[in-house]
Amino acid sequence: MSNPRPAVIGADVPRVEGIDKVTGHVTFVDNIEPPGMLHGMIRRSQVPHGRIRRIDTSRARQLSGVYAVLTGEDLLRMDIDPYIGPAFKDQAPLAIGKVRYAGDPVAAVAAVDRDTAEEALDLIDVEVEELPAVFDVQDALRPDAPLVCERLVPAGTFADLIELLGGGDVPATSNACFQYKLRRGDVAEGLRRSDRVFEHTFSNPPTQHSDLEYHCSIAQWEASNRLQVWTATQSPSYVRIMLANMFRLPESRVRVRVPYLGGGFGSKLYMKLEPLAALLALVAGRPVKIRLTRNEEFFTITKHGLVAKLTTGVTRDGRLLARDCQIMWDTGAYADIGPRVTHKSGYTSAGPYQIPNVRIDSFSVYTNKPPAGAFRGFGIMQVCWAYESQMDIIAREMGWDPVEFRLKNVLREGDVQATGTVVHSLGLDQCVRAVADAVAWDYREASAPHPTGDGARHLVRGKGVACSMKAVITPSVSAATVLVHSDGSASVLSSSVEMGQGSDTALCQIVAEELGARLQDVAIVHPDTDVTPYDLITAGSRTTFHMGNAVRMAAIDARSQLWPTAAELLDAAPDDLTAQDGRVWARTASDRSLTHGQIMMARFGGRAGTIEGHGLFETHHGSTDLDTGQSDRVTAHWMCGATAAEVEVDTDTGQVRIVNLATAVDVGNAINPFACRQQIGGASVQGTGPALLEEMLFEAGQLTNPSFVDYKIPSFLDLPDRLQPLTVEDPHPDGPYGAKGIGEAGIFAIAPAIANAVADAVGARIPSLPITPEKVLRAIAPP
Repeated sequence: MSNPRPAVIGADVPRVEGIDKVTGHVTFVDNIEPPGMLHGMIRRSQVPHGRIRRIDTSRARQLSGVYAVLTGEDLLRMDIDPYIGPAFKDQAPLAIGKVRYAGDPVAAVAAVDRDTAEEALDLIDVEVEELPAVFDVQDALRPDAPLVCERLVPAGTFADLIELLGGGDVPATSNACFQYKLRRGDVAEGLRRSDRVFEHTFSNPPTQHSDLEYHCSIAQWEASNRLQVWTATQSPSYVRIMLANMFRLPESRVRVRVPYLGGGFGSKLYMKLEPLAALLALVAGRPVKIRLTRNEEFFTITKHGLVAKLTTGVTRDGRLLARDCQIMWDTGAYADIGPRVTHKSGYTSAGPYQIPNVRIDSFSVYTNKPPAGAFRGFGIMQVCWAYESQMDIIAREMGWDPVEFRLKNVLREGDVQATGTVVHSLGLDQCVRAVADAVAWDYREASAPHPTGDGARHLVRGKGVACSMKAVITPSVSAATVLVHSDGSASVLSSSVEMGQGSDTALCQIVAEELGARLQDVAIVHPDTDVTPYDLITAGSRTTFHMGNAVRMAAIDARSQLWPTAAELLDAAPDDLTAQDGRVWARTASDRSLTHGQIMMARFGGRAGTIEGHGLFETHHGSTDLDTGQSDRVTAHWMCGATAAEVEVDTDTGQVRIVNLATAVDVGNAINPFACRQQIGGASVQGTGPALLEEMLFEAGQLTNPSFVDYKIPSFLDLPDRLQPLTVEDPHPDGPYGAKGIGEAGIFAIAPAIANAVADAVGARIPSLPITPEKVLRAIAPP
């Protein structure tokens, strides 16, 4: 006992679900089929904006094998609240009165199989009177633009969006459904005092989440008017609350269960298919499953497109003096979580820098395109693309090294961020230095000659760097329960969703550490709102920090109930006990030990028993001022990362090859270093897609590439020649063992780092994503 193995925390351990996943023994929602289950399918609008004049479902209802047919008008005749949405209640499961985008659901059927359901959809006649539509976010803000949404009803979901609290049903006066304002210092005076002022506009299009698992939900009504739902969601607790509200039920009569997810990246936040599945099941009197196709995924939720106009003033000695940011977010036809993206990313859109004078106007704007929601980074990818592209332009034109320019201005411990919140535990400067070293940054001036690749005149190479930061979701609540069973094994009851990020493993490690149990003796109970306690959402890199703290508290609570019995058996004080690898002993008498099972047997006198430990972790925030956006505590902590890229550009074809891609993330203290590197590497590769390949293409509101045949995502052929996921450790005092969330920070700076490397190679800037070969050739030799 005197030489125990290293602690579980900080160890490279394999994923607890890894073997089952690779051998096909895990369950996803689509694997579940309750007895008598029907299949639901959706009829969608063919026009981007129009009044619904008639929907004739008579032929569909008469088709053999069809058990339910629904339209928006049917919802108005039911005893439900038909409107849903996390920010505004602006969307019904089926369009009521008018359609807002090509792909808007207008009718749904439930039938014995998918073939019958699809046949029924073809028998539904839909007549829509087309209305003027708007597809460009800047056009949508014009005074004469057609209104996409005619009334705004705040949902009241988010305590931090004080702009939406207390508001009622009001007529919309423009397509800007939400605005976040930040004012710090005097921007006009700061720009006047600057030695040089730079103005640029950057844009990126809507893109897809491209998670491999399709959206899928199963609903079943049971005795006593009780609703059970199996669903692919990142927010089971929220879904239960919203379904209860919609069907006017107590939450105790709604059960939401979530098995493993095949990826989410924000696409499976809040409600998507659950209400419609429940409605069809209610009408049909049988369980109903709705599973989307890949084509339908493109019409369900997207990543926000953005237009950012930045005006920045700098001094001769390389200090940022003022920045004005006009940010326009394309939230599509329904707000979804757009206002929160607008708010959260809005207040960091000036970048992770010390800037005394900042003005930010961030708008969430309706257009007649598919709705946009959360995406990995919650908008930081888009704003980082803008401000880090401009940082390189400034460095190049002023003759400064891009790395040194950033290090001169980057926020550090004790600095005040633009919101007025003091920065703590932010290892951003270490991240920048780490990635610069990883690509052998030579700190050359921006105007130095560009080295060529492979000695070929048409192959040129360049290097670029970028960095960013993000606030963790605040305020937030996570609860957990840890059960110690009669044999000493433990179960973790958590509503955090395992979707490939490795959270199950991290939470099991925390319990094993606190109890001194073997990792293989700790198991996770997946989200089931009848069993697992409340958790806000699985998003925003919050699971390790928030749920990790709650689980640790629950494990400590369980240990405090177990240790008195162990102390009595070992003739020691509880504070003198230590445990590891499933055995407990006294530090003063390490020659004698007990297993957790032996202690449990003694605790319950030979009878089977269970110890329950409970943990509740909450974070609090200071509300942002409506006029200035200022807050003394806008977030519980910041997360950050940096990326450096080396690329090779073929000036004959415009093709970009990533030679070296290094990304460093401040992980606080790594609970599982190997899993951290996996997260950072995965985020890095995912970020190359929007940088070089991904774009949803529209013609008059019609999406022209809704499949992976025409919508390109990175393949193995697109991987960087060298991929370097790096960790920086600046422990946070409030994190479990100093840990921070890392799921997003690895993707923030990928696109601007690659863009800056391309500009370094070819000497020309591309202000819009993706950086396609066609754009590269036009930049090199403009017409």
